[in-house]
Amino acid sequence: MLIIRLQRVGKRKFPTYRLIVSEKNKDTQGTYLEALGTYNPHAKENQLLAKIERVKYWLSQGAQMSATINNLLVANKIVEGKKEKSVFLSKKRKTKLEEKNKAKVEADAKAKVDAAAKAEAEVAAKVQAEADAKATAEAKASPPVGGEAAKAVEPAPAEVAPVSEAPVEVKTEEPAPTETPAA
Repeated sequence: MLIIRLQRVGKRKFPTYRLIVSEKNKDTQGTYLEALGTYNPHAKENQLLAKIERVKYWLSQGAQMSATINNLLVANKIVEGKKEKSVFLSKKRKTKLEEKNKAKVEADAKAKVDAAAKAEAEVAAKVQAEADAKATAEAKASPPVGGEAAKAVEPAPAEVAPVSEAPVEVKTEEPAPTETPAA
């Protein structure tokens, strides 16, 4: 199977690339069938210089494109289609990312619940403070004067035990006679 892909060329820490057509199972640094252009990611203009007719010819012959080449050709409107995902993750990495995202979602949900509870507590405290302030303002504004309000403020008289009708005898003790000592 033929594939159109990039071959790295250029200096160290300053790569430039060739667009090549080669067998899919061959190394990119090995032999290739044809060079279709160049790609310089550092240039501001004319990053991709491709032989458009030759690219279309190889595509018509059944050659595939790498994801990066597909995205470059779509961005430069050489071919029509959608961009492809060019970064592939292993199953192990995907599971780690899913666990991390799940933990983040749970933490966000917990933070929202805590924030809602805190806001509710603040509202309740504010309502209670307003009610207390209103009650003290009303108490200061209208002091109780006579009538039922006076009865509510006056202390209730102490209850007196009922008096029995039968006379009660009270016994008093007489003092014991004292003896005088004889001289």
